[in-house]
Amino acid sequence: QLQASGGGLVQAGDSLRLSCAASGRTFRGYAIGWFRQAPGKEREFVTAIRWTRGGTWTSDSVKGRFTISKDNAKNTVYLQMNSLKVEDTAVYYCAADEERKFILSSLGLARLYDNWGLGTLVTVSS
Repeated sequence: QLQASGGGLVQAGDSLRLSCAASGRTFRGYAIGWFRQAPGKEREFVTAIRWTRGGTWTSDSVKGRFTISKDNAKNTVYLQMNSLKVEDTAVYYCAADEERKFILSSLGLARLYDNWGLGTLVTVSS
């Protein structure tokens, strides 16, 4: 199972780091993506990483502010969010699936991920 954590209430301009951990399995051989869903809006791709093959893909809406990374020893993927804006307010989800299903440009396709964790709420106030 996937578990996203680290959400909270912050002010615009602040930073926050989210974590995605997998219980009972390794991320080796998997692609891990971050998605978000704001109230009343559709789910949106944020960024993703291929654990073993390498490579990341990031939405233009967060490029330059958000960074995805991984810690092999902790089997955890992080989403570092800097310069947060009010419009970043959303529930953030991590998802995973075998990286062989993806090319870099398809990492943003939610329909390719079969494993989803419970989200973590990020609220950015003005």
